[in-house]
Amino acid sequence: MFLKNAWYVAAMPDELAEKPLGRTICGEKMVFYRGAGGKVAAVEDFCPHRGAPLSLGYVEDGKLVCGYHGLAMGCEGKALEMPGQRVNGFPAIKSYAVEERYGFIWVWPGDKAQADPATIHHLEWAVNPEWAYGGGLYHINCDYRLMIDNLMDLTHETYVHAGSIGQKEIDEAPVSTRLDGDHVITSRFMENIKAPPFWQMALRMNDLAPDVAVDRWQICHFHPPSHVLIEVGVAHAGHGGYQAPEAVKASSIVVDFITPETETSHWYFWGMARHFKPGDAELTAKIREGQGKIFNEDREMLEQQQQNLLRWPERALLKLNIDAGGVQSRRIIERLLAAQAA
Repeated sequence: MFLKNAWYVAAMPDELAEKPLGRTICGEKMVFYRGAGGKVAAVEDFCPHRGAPLSLGYVEDGKLVCGYHGLAMGCEGKALEMPGQRVNGFPAIKSYAVEERYGFIWVWPGDKAQADPATIHHLEWAVNPEWAYGGGLYHINCDYRLMIDNLMDLTHETYVHAGSIGQKEIDEAPVSTRLDGDHVITSRFMENIKAPPFWQMALRMNDLAPDVAVDRWQICHFHPPSHVLIEVGVAHAGHGGYQAPEAVKASSIVVDFITPETETSHWYFWGMARHFKPGDAELTAKIREGQGKIFNEDREMLEQQQQNLLRWPERALLKLNIDAGGVQSRRIIERLLAAQAA
């Protein structure tokens, strides 16, 4: 069961550049395309004629044309025309509220009448020229909530990402979790430590010494239905850590939009928004490459974890203090699901 009356990232704009895009979100098969004036539209991926997937068709004059027999559909899910046929009596298919904002395409899988674009989570880094963003997309075969667990407990970095962002000091630093309404915040702060390889690279690319002691921070933010944004960074030690001046730190936001596909799979839109050298395209590419490798390590672990959970469904999982962020996030999802079902 999924939270359907909510905004999810469905795609990146370049995925719609050449042809319609078929994608399953929250168990619903959808097709995304650019209609009249280039505006993004989304309808069921089902032709009312013979049930063919409309995503195998094409767009012509703003209409979505089925690639099987040529039925043209409008962005509201109504049949418009078909060679040699009258289409007035054809049943309509479901259409979805969709919005293009912040460099992503967002969809509301539930009741279209309740969809308010003003409730899309504001992303300051996407509209502020002082920030730069680079990211990608992975399809991951696990319950989307396992990814939320993973991102709200960064203890795993010490082990899964030992060669890039992991270090033993993460284990040793106290972890704090608190709630602000439906917002979960889990944080760690480390002082006077050695920067791991990824952050040494970031310091070097920001014209800062990479081999001196640093203060490091990780502040994970969960927002329903399934977004995790993580403030991360390092600063030369002794300058205030998280509050240090920009001149002595490299700071970023790890961007994680986790969109359920099925009960055991999801679309993972990952990236990093950084607050230093925003105009450096080479740095953006280098960080994207490094992040891609890191998140691929997560994918391997999570997919194997999902298989274990399916194999032994009767086994109860432990809940430790380091798991508090994920546990609280799941409780919020469960409460919102109960309200949706009421």
